[in-house]
Amino acid sequence: MDPTKVNAQVIDVINQAQVATMGPQVVMTSGAGKAYQSVAQSTAIAVQDAADALRNISTIATTAVGVAMAQFIATGDPKYEKAIDKAQALMQGATTDFTAVGAAAATVLKSFRAG
Repeated sequence: MDPTKVNAQVIDVINQAQVATMGPQVVMTSGAGKAYQSVAQSTAIAVQDAADALRNISTIATTAVGVAMAQFIATGDPKYEKAIDKAQALMQGATTDFTAVGAAAATVLKSFRAG
């Protein structure tokens, strides 16, 4: 047997593998799938960032309410009630923002073709 010649079956297997992995439809579908995964990951990160922001604002608002409530109880000064209202409004705004980010992320992901 001549060692410089390649068995025809080996050549056929290589050709079939190339068609199966590098055909235009396979490449297009694979690329679309990778793009979808990238968009999905990006939207998930956006939602995680919004959740972190919500958590941080919640901590600030809760602390502010606690301090204002303690001062209101100690002094009876109505200005502390206003501070409590402001902190609650801050929390409501953060919740609205979180909801908007989540809805926008879902819309982006739903409108992106998966493959």
